[in-house]
Amino acid sequence: MGASGVSMSDSGHARVVVGLMSGTSLDGISAAAVSFLTEASGAVRHELLGFTQLSYDSDQRKRLLAAMERGSAAEYCRLNFDLGHWLADAAGRVVAAANLELEQVDAIVSHGQTLWHEAPHSTWQLGESAVIAERTKRPVVSDLRTRDVAAGGQGAPLVPIADLLLYSSPAHWRLLQNLGGIGNVSVVAPGGTSIARAFDTGPGVCVIDAVVRQLAGRPFDENGVLAAAGRPVNSVVDQLLGAAYFRMSPPKSTGRELFDAGYVDRFLELMRRDAPNAGTEDVVATAVELTARSIGDQYRRYIPEAAAEVVLSGGGAKNPALVDAIARAVAPLRVVRFDELFYDGEAKEAVAFALLGWLHLEARAGNVPSATGASGTRILGKLTPA
Repeated sequence: MGASGVSMSDSGHARVVVGLMSGTSLDGISAAAVSFLTEASGAVRHELLGFTQLSYDSDQRKRLLAAMERGSAAEYCRLNFDLGHWLADAAGRVVAAANLELEQVDAIVSHGQTLWHEAPHSTWQLGESAVIAERTKRPVVSDLRTRDVAAGGQGAPLVPIADLLLYSSPAHWRLLQNLGGIGNVSVVAPGGTSIARAFDTGPGVCVIDAVVRQLAGRPFDENGVLAAAGRPVNSVVDQLLGAAYFRMSPPKSTGRELFDAGYVDRFLELMRRDAPNAGTEDVVATAVELTARSIGDQYRRYIPEAAAEVVLSGGGAKNPALVDAIARAVAPLRVVRFDELFYDGEAKEAVAFALLGWLHLEARAGNVPSATGASGTRILGKLTPA
């Protein structure tokens, strides 16, 4: 038994797991402390005990961005260990926010930071698990995508298992749309009986945030104020939606290897060509429209199920202009924010990775082959002992 009276090994007893997530938006590290329990019926019950976010400072963000575009072996080596320390800091912070002691935590689960994702060939996440284990003295489950990729899968999205086990509707098909740096959707059957498919829809907030940083000198468009004041240039959106990725059938995944600085430069070049008099607000509004219309486009192409609602989570769900644009793009589907049904939607991905770690401890598969295209179910992650 742990110090909290939580069982360390027996199925059917609660475990406390900390999930750590650093996403493509590069805002910082999201950390969630979660209790999981398998009920007699086989259903998984969970409780969010604490959630916090540790923002990257400008130097940390620059190092991560630079590593995605270029870097030496020495730089990657140092960044891997430094990120391990940042992740350990976030773990300690959320444990304190949950009024727990580290000894009460059964495992820490770290997604790390994706530097490159080229599925189904390979995927690479930084954030040294040994550093986290040494700092926290807790077991660490990490490197969660590689086993699925090794089995021929995309290694993404990995949140569908949480959408299936934790967030389904008892009565109707539900589309769970995450709006991190990249957007992804899970198509979940009533009662959580199955996932029809799940895939990355394209950009979430990565293009929006990039143009806001470049043109307005802000980390993001707080409350969607800039976008709300602008008018989108639809000819630019039309051209960008012609990209090959949007015509690929699921399973599929993407990231900054496609929606990178070069993509943003092309976006801005099209804006200058098609709308030379457009202001910053118009550029941001066009980036918002790109995300919204890409989601609507992917739903119409690849989701034949008669879903009743779209549930939005992630940082983009805090942007009213983006939420409104998505509602227009997916009409007549009802759009609701994750916060209205569960808890802070920005915690969802960290909770999902905590769940993957819990499944690892329970020796249960964490991937959904219908989402990733893997040749079968696999236990995800590698365990670094305390």
